[in-house]
Amino acid sequence: MSEHLTIVDHPLVQHKLTLMRQKDTPTALFRQLLREISQFLAYEITRELPMDTKTIETPLEPMEAPVLAGKKLALISILRAGNGLLDGVLELIPSARVGFVGLYRDEETLKPVQYYFKVPEAIDDRLVIAVDPMLATGNSSVAAIDLLKEAGARNIRFLCLLAAPEGIKRMKEAHPDVPIVTASVDKYLNDHGYIVPGLGDAGDRMFGTK
Repeated sequence: MSEHLTIVDHPLVQHKLTLMRQKDTPTALFRQLLREISQFLAYEITRELPMDTKTIETPLEPMEAPVLAGKKLALISILRAGNGLLDGVLELIPSARVGFVGLYRDEETLKPVQYYFKVPEAIDDRLVIAVDPMLATGNSSVAAIDLLKEAGARNIRFLCLLAAPEGIKRMKEAHPDVPIVTASVDKYLNDHGYIVPGLGDAGDRMFGTK
């Protein structure tokens, strides 16, 4: 993937996203839709995975058949909302290794504060996909990618449901080598750092904590 930003405008993605945006969509349906959309997004972000071949036997004859090459990829959930995307991507790529970056946003400064970090071994040899539903200010995403690079990750992609222009700009400045795949680029951030029109707080809506 060479382009910095990919918007997945597939009709099913856009339809499901509209359902998620509606304020009266219940928690269980919100979670289900996020899991479904995450698989479409994962399909796009893994489009150029390296391939190899192996000899197999079909019921009719042997053949050289394509298989994924290299180490199993690493999925990194940026807690807590990242877990909603993680579940769907894992259904698509069940052999992936999983890590977690725990960051919360200081409501005064809007800056990220780290509280947890655990990633798979040999992360320098794996394709790393960081997942977080919202790319808002970009501060948490940039901080998470910083930590992953410090841990040795060299091939990183970022998967999100929604992005704000401010967050895309911040990520591109800080990590121009990390492609972003999203379902929508919304209008702007409000004074509280929320994406507008957005869908509210993804974590609260996913876990029913509001």
